[in-house]
Amino acid sequence: MPFYLRRLLPVFLALVLAGLPAATHAQETPPAAPDRTEGDGPYERLVLRGATLIDGTGAPPIGPVDIVVEGDRITRIESVGYPGVPIDDSNRPRSGDREIDLSGMYILPGFVDMHGHLGGVAQGTTAEYVLKLWMGHGITTVREPGSFNGMEWTFRHRERSAENEIVAPRIAAYVGFGMGEDQTPSTPDAARAWVRSVKERGADGIKFFGAAPAVMKAALDEANAQDLGTAMHHAQLNVTRVNALTSASWGLTTMEHWYGLPEALFTDRVIQDYPADYNYNNEQHRFGEAGRLWQQAAEPGSEHWNTVMDSLITLDFTMVPTLTIYEASRDLMRARNAPWHENYTLPSLWDFFEPSREAHGSYWFYWTTRHEIDWKENYRLWMTFLNEYKNRGGRIVTGSDSGYIYKLYGFGYVRELELLQEAGFHPLEVIQAATLNGAEALGMDDDIGSIEVGKKADFVVVEENPLENLKVLYGIGALKLDDETDEPTRVGGVRYTIKDGIVYDAPALLEDVRQIVDQARAGN
Repeated sequence: MPFYLRRLLPVFLALVLAGLPAATHAQETPPAAPDRTEGDGPYERLVLRGATLIDGTGAPPIGPVDIVVEGDRITRIESVGYPGVPIDDSNRPRSGDREIDLSGMYILPGFVDMHGHLGGVAQGTTAEYVLKLWMGHGITTVREPGSFNGMEWTFRHRERSAENEIVAPRIAAYVGFGMGEDQTPSTPDAARAWVRSVKERGADGIKFFGAAPAVMKAALDEANAQDLGTAMHHAQLNVTRVNALTSASWGLTTMEHWYGLPEALFTDRVIQDYPADYNYNNEQHRFGEAGRLWQQAAEPGSEHWNTVMDSLITLDFTMVPTLTIYEASRDLMRARNAPWHENYTLPSLWDFFEPSREAHGSYWFYWTTRHEIDWKENYRLWMTFLNEYKNRGGRIVTGSDSGYIYKLYGFGYVRELELLQEAGFHPLEVIQAATLNGAEALGMDDDIGSIEVGKKADFVVVEENPLENLKVLYGIGALKLDDETDEPTRVGGVRYTIKDGIVYDAPALLEDVRQIVDQARAGN
C-alpha cells in the first residue's frame, strides 16, 4: 500500500484533534461489506436449551435454562432443572423449528463495544475484516466514534446491518465534530447549525475532541436539544479550558479514554507539567508525558477527588475508559507479541502499528523502562478512580478503540474486560459493563443489553465459564492443561454469536478472517 494512503487516516485525525480544517473533498473509503451469506435465521421459533444464563444485570448465573426466541425477540426464559440433575423434558418449553442444545455452555447478552472504529484505508482493513472480528467475539452492537470513513459510508453500513444484509453488529454512528465542513465551526452559531445539519443527515451522535469554550458549550447544548448522543476525547490542545467536569456540566454524556479527568482533579496547577522541549506533534512526547498525568492529580480519597467524583456521578456521566488501547504503554513487549497477531493481523495493519514519526498512536521511537514504570502507576491511579466510581453508582462501559497501538479488533475488546477485572470489578460487574451499561449509555436498554423477555435476541454462547476466566472469550480460546492427557490445549472461544435471532457460527467467522489474512500475505 502506498505510504501516503497508509498515513491518510492519522493525518485526518491529527487535523481534527488540532481543530484545524478537515478536507471535504471525496475521500477514499475501504471496500464495503459484502452481502451476508452466513448466519441462519431468524426463525419463527428458536429454542436454546440447557445453558447456564448470565443475564447482564449483575444477577448470578442460573441454569440450566431454556430460552425461546420468536423472530428477533425473546419470548420466554424458563429454568428447567438443577445442576447435575437430569432434566424432566415434560416441563420444558415446546419445540421450535430450530433448536440448539447448549447443555454445559454459558449464554450472555451480546456485547456492546462503545468505541469501535470501522477500520480504514490507512490500515488496509476492509469492512468485512473488522466486522467479522467483532462478530466472532460476540460483539453485536458497536458505537462508531467519528465515522472517519465518511458519513454516508458509515450510515450505509449502519442501515444494512439493521436489515441484516451484512454480517455486522448494529451500529450507532457518531460523527466527528466539524466533519463535512471546510473548517471546524468556530462560533457558537456555526456550531449549532452544524449540529442541526448532521442530525438531519442521520447521525446518532457527535464525537468531540475539543473546541473554544463558547463553541463547545453551544454544540453540546444543541446536541442535547436534538437528542443526539455526545462523546469526547478531551485533547490536550483544549483541555486547559474544558476538562471532563466542565464538559459534563455542559451536557456531555460520555467521556472517551481518560484525558480531561486528571486535569479536573488538579489542585495545585491548571496545566500539566510539560517539559520545556515538549511538542504535541511528537507522539512520543505526547504519550510519554500523558503517562505522568495521574501522578499530578489529587490523591485518591482526598476532598477534591471525592468532589469531582460525586459531581460526575450526579450528572449521570458515563466513562468509556478504553484501558486496552493504552496497555502497550506499560508493556510494549506484551502488546507486540500477542499470540493472535500471527493468524489474524493483516500485514498492512501490522505496518500501520509500527513506529512512524507521522502517525497518530505510533510512538515507539525509543520507549524506555521509565516510560513503562510511569504508565503502570498511571494505570494504578486510573483504575482506582474507575473502580470507586463504579462502586459509588457511576456508569462504566466497555470500549476497545482497536486498530491502533497493536490492538486488534475483537481481541482488544476481550482484553478490555480483563483490565476491568484487574481494576477491581467482579466478573459479573465486567459483564454488566460490557452489556447493560453500554445499552443504557446508548439509550437502547429497552431493546438490548440484558437477556430478558421482550428484548432483542442478542446472545454470546461460550462453552467455558467466562466468570472463571475471561480469556475463554478470546477467539483463540485460553490455554488449559488437559485433565486426561496432561497436554496443554486451547479451550473456549465464542461458539455462537446470535444477533436479532440470527445464529452465527463464531469460529467460522474467524476462519473467514484468517483466510483474508492468508490471502493478503500471499499477495505480498
